[in-house]
Amino acid sequence: MNTKPHAVTDADGRPIRFFMTAGQVSDCTGAAALPGSLPSAEWLPADRGCDADRFRDASKDKGMKPCIPGRTSRTKPVRYDKRRYKRRNRIESMFERLKDRRRVATRCDRCPKVFLSAIALAATVMFWP
Repeated sequence: MNTKPHAVTDADGRPIRFFMTAGQVSDCTGAAALPGSLPSAEWLPADRGCDADRFRDASKDKGMKPCIPGRTSRTKPVRYDKRRYKRRNRIESMFERLKDRRRVATRCDRCPKVFLSAIALAATVMFWP
């Protein structure tokens, strides 16, 4: 079974929440589960895969400004703050640091719950000493 980890981080790139979706599920579907559990923040940077009107509206309802570039298939382009979007690299760096752990990088665990536990344990040791 293939799985895809998703994360919510703070401004410094430290993980706050993790959740998993099946590997074949799109990022929009995974992001739809997030708005209810997001902490309060001024900006919400997200990947292009999370570009959906319902996700943008949910983040605006929560008081956050979405910083998500539009997909190429959009007929009407959306505006986003490119300077703030560049700071999303902290999230990518967090995932790369987690992959320094062999168990996370090679996905040795077949059970998604065990794999999520391994990610959470590695994140706790690495980012929250």
